[in-house]
Amino acid sequence: MPFYENVFIARQDVTAQQVDVLAETFTGIVTAQGGQVLKKEYWGLKGLTYRINKNRKGHYVLLNIEAPAGAIAEVERNMRLNEDVLRYLTVRVDELEAGPSAMLQSKGRDREGREGGREGGREGGREGGRSFGGGGRDRDDRLRPGRDGPREGGFGGRDRGERPAAVAAEGEGDRS
Repeated sequence: MPFYENVFIARQDVTAQQVDVLAETFTGIVTAQGGQVLKKEYWGLKGLTYRINKNRKGHYVLLNIEAPAGAIAEVERNMRLNEDVLRYLTVRVDELEAGPSAMLQSKGRDREGREGGREGGREGGREGGRSFGGGGRDRDDRLRPGRDGPREGGFGGRDRGERPAAVAAEGEGDRS
């Protein structure tokens, strides 16, 4: 029988126990159709990239399935009808992963990184505070016209009410 990976996202306002019941329901459908669910993983409540039906978060669940195509069609039909399921995706794969999925492995690495301490915290200078690229300048370090110095012919670091001495002298001569 072919192997499938199915991931579905449940609404944010259902509890983790209700999500587990949903997964058990879908597992029962696969089993009734002559297949079996080899692995079930709850990835947790995660933020969505964009809002789906007014939900900003969703409960993610992975099912590794070995079943005929008819069982997958029936599971997807039930997911489509269930109002608690926001999205689902089923992919046919050549073989299933034996250990935990990449999502659970990355979750473990995140915990180790936080517990073990960071390399180069804020005390270490500018480089330690950021984990992503850039030239070492924050957004607030950029020049702002009229405050931090000349920028394409601006008046430099003066307040808005002040004028350079040369401009003030020219203006005084024109008044007389």
